[in-house]
Amino acid sequence: MLAVIGVIVVAVVLIAAGVWWSKSRKRDLDRALGQVAPDDRKTREAKAAADARLAAEAAAASVSADDAVAVEEHDKVAEQTPAQSASRSEAQPAAQPSAAETPESVGSRLTRLKAKLAKSGNPFGKALFNILAKDNLSESDWEDVEDTLLLADVGADASAQLVDDLRTDARITGKTDPEAVRATLKEKLLDLVGRDTDRRLNAEKPDANKPSVIIMVGVNGTGKTTTAGKLARLFVAEGKQVMMGAADTFRAAAADQLETWGARVNVPVVRSDKDGADPASVAFEASAKAKESNVDVLIIDTAGRLQNKANLMDELGKIRRVTEKNLPVDEVLLVLDATTGQNGMTQAKVFAEAIGITGVVLSKLDGSAKGGIVISVQKELGVPVKLVGLGEGPDDLAPFDPEGFVDGILS
Repeated sequence: MLAVIGVIVVAVVLIAAGVWWSKSRKRDLDRALGQVAPDDRKTREAKAAADARLAAEAAAASVSADDAVAVEEHDKVAEQTPAQSASRSEAQPAAQPSAAETPESVGSRLTRLKAKLAKSGNPFGKALFNILAKDNLSESDWEDVEDTLLLADVGADASAQLVDDLRTDARITGKTDPEAVRATLKEKLLDLVGRDTDRRLNAEKPDANKPSVIIMVGVNGTGKTTTAGKLARLFVAEGKQVMMGAADTFRAAAADQLETWGARVNVPVVRSDKDGADPASVAFEASAKAKESNVDVLIIDTAGRLQNKANLMDELGKIRRVTEKNLPVDEVLLVLDATTGQNGMTQAKVFAEAIGITGVVLSKLDGSAKGGIVISVQKELGVPVKLVGLGEGPDDLAPFDPEGFVDGILS
């Protein structure tokens, strides 16, 4: 009996030892394979650090992949034909405000802008008048007249011409009253500015195409997009149906800015649904939609660019060529900052060669001493100043009125 009990005890012990050894071996194997987390603190910290490093590397790899996809997508857009890329664009109707604004009439603008110019304290005309009103003009006085004209950016040729005309006019050289001097000076300046020049926008002529296409060009900072928005308001004030194309795809806020202008007077804007799209594709789509909608005027805003960047200037030519696949381009308006003076003239010449401008818009013509650029830009380019801006208000853009301009600077 005792022997049997002893055998049973030994068997139980052996079985227990076997089970313990089996579990111990499995635990050691699991540890070796990394399937059981180590219990010691140092090992846990090392594992946590390794996990964090692996997560960071995975995130970096994901960002690199996204960048590669973005570059590839940009290249695909750049390689698309204008028609293909245009399919990605759509006309965004201007947000319908509760009450659309009514832009100021053209006649009211002319009256108000003339008064604003007269009150601006323009030193250009006053300096001329003060010199010429002297009883006897010396050689030094005539030099002062020419210097005043040059400082006003009238230009060397035009300044020399005006001085010669004034020196041979008996109403100036003789002892006359100030009013006669003022009247003579006004006539001479009007001759230089061009009193009989046709300054109508082509869209307003009886034989204008419909839709009539206007492309806005200029360097950065001249207020080109703002001018495009103000021009749309001017046409709306005349009862015309207007559409705008946001072909400035390089400046992220340009299309939004144009839409804001359009929304205020219910003018739809055609824009790309993707940043950095081909500007020519937007112009193509805008001209197609303008033709389909049969609006009166299509205004295409383009990206500001430096006149010494040949590739950017060439792009303007592409925008025009692509637009003309749908509609003829009636007008190319160069927006110049009047305060830039002769630097603006350099810009104007290059733009004229690149795309063929038909008129000039002088922004910021606030009665400063640089007002003479009106004369020099017309003389150099052979195209008229058609519009001027004299303030920041939405309706501070009006057709250029030579007589009002001269009256303003001489008042």
